[in-house]
Amino acid sequence: MNTAPPPASRRTVRVVALTAAVLLVAGCSASGGRSDSGTDAAGRAGTRLKVTLITHATDGDTFWDLVRKGAEAAAAKDGIELTYANDPDTAGQAELVRDAVRDKADGIAVTLARPQAMKDSVARARSAGIPVVGLNSGIGAWQSEGLLEYFGQDESLAGRAVGDKLDDLKARHTLCVIHERGNVALEARCAGVKKTFGGQTEMLYVEGDDHEAVAAAITARLRQDPTIDEVVTNGAQFALTAVKSAGQAGSRARVATFDLNKDLVKAVQDSDVQFAVDQQPYLQGYLAVDALWLYRTNGNVSGGGVAPVLTGPAFVTKANVASVARFAAGGTR
Repeated sequence: MNTAPPPASRRTVRVVALTAAVLLVAGCSASGGRSDSGTDAAGRAGTRLKVTLITHATDGDTFWDLVRKGAEAAAAKDGIELTYANDPDTAGQAELVRDAVRDKADGIAVTLARPQAMKDSVARARSAGIPVVGLNSGIGAWQSEGLLEYFGQDESLAGRAVGDKLDDLKARHTLCVIHERGNVALEARCAGVKKTFGGQTEMLYVEGDDHEAVAAAITARLRQDPTIDEVVTNGAQFALTAVKSAGQAGSRARVATFDLNKDLVKAVQDSDVQFAVDQQPYLQGYLAVDALWLYRTNGNVSGGGVAPVLTGPAFVTKANVASVARFAAGGTR
C-alpha cells in the first residue's frame, strides 16, 4: 500500500506481488484499473489488478494463515497484485479499508466482524467505484452494506447443527466460549447452539488475545460447576486450551470446536477433541480474491448478488478426519 498504517502491536500489512507469466484474458484498457463493462480490467499487457484483503485477524492466529494462503493462491493464478492487511481493532480495520481506497485498489475483500463499524469505510470504497466482497464474518450484513458477494459459513446454521450434535452425544450442560466480545459470527454460533441444544447452554466471554487468561477462565468455571460436561470453543487453538483446562480442573467435560487446523486434526485423531466444524478458511480467501478478478474481467457475480456462497459447515470427526489430515499437514485445511 502506498500509505503505511500507523504502528500497532497487532497490525500487519503484507504485500504479495504475484505475477502470472501470461494473463489468460485480454480486453480493453481500464483507466484507473476499473471497468464498468465487465471487460478485462487488467487492460494492456503488464497491468495487473490490485486487490486488497482486509481482515479483523489477530496476529499469530493460524486460522487466518489459511485464509491468506487461499487468497494468495487465487492471486497467483489470476496474476493479481495482492495486499493483505489485518487489524483486530475495528477502527484500525476501517482505516485499512480507507487506505485501500486511497491506494486505488481494483477490488477489496473484507471481513465484517462488526458490520456497523465498517459501514462508512465500505461506503467510501463503493463511492470510489471499487467493488467490495465479504468473507468469513457478516453474513447477515453483507447485502445491507452493499457488498457484491459473500463467501463464508452461515454461523447460526452451524451453531444449530452443533446443538443437534451435542444432543446426539447426550451432553447436558454446555459452556460456549466466546473469545471476542461483539463479534457477530461468534455470537451467532453460540446462540445457534443454545437454540437447538436440549440441555443448558452457558456463554463464557474471554479475552482471546491472552491465552493464559483464557485457560484460567475455563479452568475456573469447570471447577465451579462440575455439571458442565461439554465445552464448545470458537477456534482450534482455544479447543486445545480447553482440553488442558479440563484436565487441570479435574473435569470430565468433553471438548468440541468450531474451526480446524493441523494441531486440531491430531487432537480429533487422538480423541482429545470430539469434533470440529470446518468452514474452510482457505476456500474463503481463495473465492473472495478470485471473485473480484472474475467481476473485473468478466462481470461475474457469484450467487447473483442475492445469496451468499457457503463454505461450511462440515463436521470433522474421528470417523472422517483422515480425509482432511494430509491437506491440514500441507497447511491448506
